[in-house]
Amino acid sequence: MMFRRKLLALFALTVFLSVAAIAGLVLAVTRRAFAKSEEERTSALVAQFQREFNRQGEEIGRRVQAIAASEPVSRMANAVSGTASDSAGYFDLARSMADSHQLDFLELVDGRGVIISSAQWPAKFGYPATGFESLAASTDQNAFLMQEEMQDSAALGMFAVRTTHSGEHPIYVIGGRRLDNNFLSTIDLPVGMRALLYQNRGDHFSRELLLDPAASGQMHAPEKFATLVEAVRQSHQEMSSKIQWTADQADDELFRAIPLTGVGKDHPLLGILLIGNSQRSYVELRRRIRDSALLAGGAGIVLAILLSGWTAARVTRPVEQLARAAQDVTAGNWNTHVEVQGEDEVSQLAESFNRMTAELLSHKERLVQAERVAAWRELARRLAHELKNPLFPLQLTVENLVRARTQSPQEFDEVFRESSQTLLAEISNLKTIIGRFSEFSKMPQPQLQRVNVNEIVQAVAQLFEAQFHGPGREPIECNLELGEGVRSISADPELLHRALSNLVLNAMDAMPRGGVLTLRSRRTDGKVILEVADTGTGLTREECERIFTPYYTSKQHGTGLGLAIVQSVISDHGGRISVRSEPGVGTTFVIELPDSSQVKEKAAIVESADQSAASVHE
Repeated sequence: MMFRRKLLALFALTVFLSVAAIAGLVLAVTRRAFAKSEEERTSALVAQFQREFNRQGEEIGRRVQAIAASEPVSRMANAVSGTASDSAGYFDLARSMADSHQLDFLELVDGRGVIISSAQWPAKFGYPATGFESLAASTDQNAFLMQEEMQDSAALGMFAVRTTHSGEHPIYVIGGRRLDNNFLSTIDLPVGMRALLYQNRGDHFSRELLLDPAASGQMHAPEKFATLVEAVRQSHQEMSSKIQWTADQADDELFRAIPLTGVGKDHPLLGILLIGNSQRSYVELRRRIRDSALLAGGAGIVLAILLSGWTAARVTRPVEQLARAAQDVTAGNWNTHVEVQGEDEVSQLAESFNRMTAELLSHKERLVQAERVAAWRELARRLAHELKNPLFPLQLTVENLVRARTQSPQEFDEVFRESSQTLLAEISNLKTIIGRFSEFSKMPQPQLQRVNVNEIVQAVAQLFEAQFHGPGREPIECNLELGEGVRSISADPELLHRALSNLVLNAMDAMPRGGVLTLRSRRTDGKVILEVADTGTGLTREECERIFTPYYTSKQHGTGLGLAIVQSVISDHGGRISVRSEPGVGTTFVIELPDSSQVKEKAAIVESADQSAASVHE
């Protein structure tokens, strides 16, 4: 990944993490604030419910006390005197007293717990009052909850108990009002909150027992409260649960269920107060925070792109220039210079790079001069060695001629004929040696055309087919492994044929006892790869390093120009040749040939170098 992209990714990641952290922190704080607010509002609503319950309980207590102290009840107490037979005349008294004092429930019970009169269910006359012991013990208490059995059903109400005495037999006045939607309507509910009441009757949840003063008609999906109600019924403790009404989270409500118990030893669970808090404001605020975070994140990423672009212009551009300059140096352009701007670390790096290239260029020039001198010295040594061998027989032949002419003129003709043949042979040898050196110095430039590499390889193999199985030497097996994907390239077919032929000759010389010669071709990464492999004697590491040096040879008879010519041909085609070898195993020469554009560029460089060399000689 480029530095500019890394910088952009770093900026974008920093912005994203910062916005995400801030959004997460804001959401966490908001969540805690809403939870605290909901707890406070719920507690305030519970306190208001308790105050309203106490207020109405006190009012019920006063009304029941007024009934107990009224003249009709006192006359009834004197008349019944604790006997049931005397109370039949007061069958409707409870109903009339309840209507006059605006009570929903009213019963008159004698000291034995027998109902004298009942406003809500007159047929209970003469029956024992349910839970009379607990009711008799509650005469001095404020209002309490009690579930009252009706003729058709049961009802939950607030009750108060007062007594009136006639002699030693008290009369209990039990009166109350319903705890229903009317009571819940008296509670002042904040916006987004509501109060429901579940009357605990039966063994399972029943939607008919759930009261909601805000519901118009039938309540929507009351069965969603079943799990919460059943949990409170099992534990008799406050519990909370979130109710999901729709797929939209803004419609969710968080309900707190508060158990309502009655009097008695077991404090039976008579009802459950459900206080709900709407989650709409919290969800909408959370959505706004999320949208704001996304907007801020998007704006931050855009800003990161702009900032990274600006930073890249100030920071990465000099780095990119240095990278391109380094690539130019790698490609051989040692005159590359990087512009220095400013005095920061990048500028210091650019100055160091310029000094490095200048020193490298200076070292290169000195190295080229040293190599040139060494090459001329090697050429002089090789020429002296090659010319010395034929000069000695020439000298002897001429001396024999002079001696024969002086000492025995009659034998001169015979000596002259033999000496002439020797002179001509040695002169021919001199011409051959000079021709080889001249041939190497006058390597022609490639005449590029579209050639099929596989066809050239096959032609070379066919050329040496007779020599592979020639008389007087061990046979050589030639294997062709030609890639099907090798297409035609721009090359000089004659020069390429000549280079491959030299490599095949070297391979044959390396296998005097026979072996296997393998010619391979393949295409990879836009290049054509040719390999000439043998199973001969192999080369040492030192020989592999010097084998392409002109005039170097490991053979007893050789000029050391064969592989130098091969390297020159491949270099003129813009390619490269390498060797890998192991003594006793074999040697493989690897040729890499590029496309035509690189060949033309290389040829132009070589032609320019030749022109420069010609001008120097002139």
